Amino acid sequence: MRIIGNNPAADNAEITAVASGTLPDGKAVIVNADGTVSVVGEDSRDQAVGSNTTVVPSSPYTADFYRSAYDANAQKVVLVYRDENNQSRAKAVVGTVSGTSISFGTPVEFGPGSRADWPAVTYDANAQKIVVAYSPSANSYYGYARVGTVSGTTISFGTATVFHSSYTDYTSITYDATAQKVVIAFRDAGGNNYGRAIVGTVSGTSISFGSYINFATTNVQGITVVHDTAAQKNVVFYKNSSLRAKVLTVSGTSISAGAETDTVLGVTGDFINATYDAASQRVVAVFANNENDTTAGIVGTVSGTSISLGSAVSFQTGQLTSAGLGHLPLAVTYGQTSQKIVVICRDVSNSNYGTVYVGTVSGASISFASGVAINSVVTDTCSATYDVNSESAVLFYRNDTNSDRAEAVVFQPAYTSTNLTAENFIGFSDGAAADTGTARVQVGSGINGAQSSLTIGQQYFVQTDGTLGLTAADPSVIAGTAISATEIIVKG
Repeated sequence: MRIIGNNPAADNAEITAVASGTLPDGKAVIVNADGTVSVVGEDSRDQAVGSNTTVVPSSPYTADFYRSAYDANAQKVVLVYRDENNQSRAKAVVGTVSGTSISFGTPVEFGPGSRADWPAVTYDANAQKIVVAYSPSANSYYGYARVGTVSGTTISFGTATVFHSSYTDYTSITYDATAQKVVIAFRDAGGNNYGRAIVGTVSGTSISFGSYINFATTNVQGITVVHDTAAQKNVVFYKNSSLRAKVLTVSGTSISAGAETDTVLGVTGDFINATYDAASQRVVAVFANNENDTTAGIVGTVSGTSISLGSAVSFQTGQLTSAGLGHLPLAVTYGQTSQKIVVICRDVSNSNYGTVYVGTVSGASISFASGVAINSVVTDTCSATYDVNSESAVLFYRNDTNSDRAEAVVFQPAYTSTNLTAENFIGFSDGAAADTGTARVQVGSGINGAQSSLTIGQQYFVQTDGTLGLTAADPSVIAGTAISATEIIVKG
């Protein structure tokens, strides 16, 4: 990039740079991370649903306890589950998304030799590894964890490590990006049924743990833990007499819990699952609202070591049920590109078919669009994760209509996005430029005379599609001030 004019009062205050894409004359321009420049514009995609795919095509095949995660390094999704057709052993399988299709490798057993309950999974971004937790019957259902490495379409595991020497259930796991640790929340079913949490540190293919804490000293169920990136905290949702939440703070290998927060009106929740909404910087939980037999979402706002919860917002009516313990009939993930919440749920008003609900968070509330059916089978045991590479939600479910088979579908939420940020606008193109050609851009205090229908003396804002408007868009970016119907002084 080269400055070719430096008189702040002149109309030729310009830079030259390599164009990324075609630049017509007089268009709002951004600078890219690599130093090239592009026209401000939007990208959009219609909603799309792929074909339902059997995870393991061999017959018979019965599975439950689904949980899933996205491996950002390998750009693969990983599903963990309990194989009911093979002594209820815990297994993991790697999925590859292409467009709206998904294919799977061969499942790998990680809870070897015996029944393994409550499998859970997360991705450790610092170690670039998958971490699983589970409770094997051969070891008195103690809590175990292993580190997994994805290579191609398969996954291998390191040595198993005990994180809790007692009967462990309702296990949930998340990655704390701030502390670069994993956090496991669970119930001590071998003791007093208290809710507990512990911190794990991954090194290579091994994991070590600090000491656990009690985040609840009552009989808890339905535990799910999620990381709040903006707050740099973790939130655990759970059920005792009602749906509750607490903030968990990691410091080194230790963890502490904040004050308990009850839901508004003491809503009793079952089948709880949660995700983090990056756009609103809030956490979202979905659950069966037993107070009015609906399925609902609720938004949580973290402040320090406490969390406030908004009102429960229903997105379907009827009593949500499931086939049994560990069979989660709904799950939720966050679509990063669309900035939407994506829920897969059995639709109790439509023959228990699998249905997707898209939610939008606004402040401390959430709204949902009408459900979109993704199959015509009785659906149970759901899981959801977001594939960043394909910009798609990958939804897993158990097909109760067809031998309880594990199936998956790729769901692409509709979106409209912009390349404009609050910081990257630099000015207007001075003449046209071809892709990879030399672009001339009029920058701060330069005058661009390729506009039309401007009102003299008015301040204009860059819109997300690159046009100019009198009101701020989101993000708010000042373009400059009109000095004639065709001329604008670029904001310095």
